[in-house]
Amino acid sequence: MNRRSFVTTMATAAVAAGAASGRAMASVESGNRVPLARVLPKGLRPGSTVGIVCPASAASTGDIADFVALCREWGVRVKLGKNVSRRNGYLSAPDQDRASEFMEFIEDPEVDAVICARGGYGVMRILPMLDFEAIRQAGKIIMGFSDITALLIAAHQLSGVVTFHGPVASSTFDSFTVQSLQGVILPENAPPLTTFTNSRLTVIGEGKAQGRLTGGNLALVVSTLGTKFEIDTADSILFLEEVNEEPFRVDRMLTQLWLAGKLQAAKAVALGNFRDCEARGTSISGPSLSLQQVFEQRLASLGVPVVYGLPFGHVKSKLTLPLGVNAELDATARTFRVLEQAVV
Repeated sequence: MNRRSFVTTMATAAVAAGAASGRAMASVESGNRVPLARVLPKGLRPGSTVGIVCPASAASTGDIADFVALCREWGVRVKLGKNVSRRNGYLSAPDQDRASEFMEFIEDPEVDAVICARGGYGVMRILPMLDFEAIRQAGKIIMGFSDITALLIAAHQLSGVVTFHGPVASSTFDSFTVQSLQGVILPENAPPLTTFTNSRLTVIGEGKAQGRLTGGNLALVVSTLGTKFEIDTADSILFLEEVNEEPFRVDRMLTQLWLAGKLQAAKAVALGNFRDCEARGTSISGPSLSLQQVFEQRLASLGVPVVYGLPFGHVKSKLTLPLGVNAELDATARTFRVLEQAVV
């Protein structure tokens, strides 16, 4: 089969992807079946090639210039997708074009990693058009955050490939971000496995737990509930972050996860900084709860370790977190550790 032709129409793509992803998701959802074997992607090395794609909103070549320069420092080549610098309203390009661009780089033997240029909005629209069996066979790094959360979770759960919640190509690459990124995706020059500790982390629930990492942007995690792409939180360290949402909206999204049983299934919850999510005056019907009060009311009763304030997602200095590898959250000691290498 010529996979490059599978996105000729949205309907054809949805049928093809639905058949492949349905089988994979059944293995995740059914307690009587064995989940997909985990696939560790090949790490970046000098001479590798990174493909930059726009599966959601638009980004220009100027937006990604810092990341391109960083790749050159590493001796890594860069290949730009056909949708970089395009714009179609709040999307980079029509759905079919964005799906095609992504799959072309997945199937391109010269491309070793696929890095998303920007989040924004649009990934959910192309999920039914992706070939998850091809993603599994390629076994490549896929990285981004924000709207890219939906892609990372779907690709990991329906292909078995470890994916990476980390900077997009238009992010700011300060020393903290670069050090974390190198430690996760550049195996030959990697420092010890990621460990982050900070006495200023807010503890919502005491204790220590280990589990596989999964999560991302809260709104995107909630938006896929009830679909074949919804998050599996069983036995996980669930990490969640958000930006520019009022406390009552954060409350509503966490409550939806609780009603769906997703919070109760996790072994621990690691919360990001939730930048600009405190109340901006009065709430919908009067004074607002603080964000910490929301977390305490929605998460403390879970009886698992919960911390608030980890640096990932919508912050300048961010950790790169691999979905599908084991990690440990010690809330009492305010320490988070990745326990396994995420690439080979």
